Amino acid sequence: MANILKRQPTPWHLWLVGVLALLWNGFGAFDFTMTFTRGAEYLRSVGMNEATVQYLGTMPSWLYAPWALGVWAGVLGSLGLLARKRWSVWAYVLSLLGAVGSNIVTLAIFPPPSEAVPQGVGAYMPYVIIGIAVFLLLYAYRMKRRTVLI
Repeated sequence: MANILKRQPTPWHLWLVGVLALLWNGFGAFDFTMTFTRGAEYLRSVGMNEATVQYLGTMPSWLYAPWALGVWAGVLGSLGLLARKRWSVWAYVLSLLGAVGSNIVTLAIFPPPSEAVPQGVGAYMPYVIIGIAVFLLLYAYRMKRRTVLI
């Protein structure tokens, strides 16, 4: 007879983390979509300098793939977390790979000119994005191990 997992009660923090994760990743998906479809107009509207607008405008479309993977897998992972599905762990794995891959692409394959590199708080954003992706993956994994996600 197959071993059937009994789902544990949903802890309150799953709803908090799930909703915040969906908002975070939803904004990432919105930002990606607007950047990819509206381009320079959108980038200027959010305060990007002209060097950044030109840099992103000359980036080959295929280099957007890791970014797309990161944000859309993050949205799926967040929806899966809220639906208490164990596959959300794999979605968060893909999201983390996308976040790391996006930064590797930016630094190694198509580095921005110095005037397009964010200053101040914006300079830390890639690390914040990766940190949140790691947290969400570990959180979902822990919920899966506790059989909250099945």
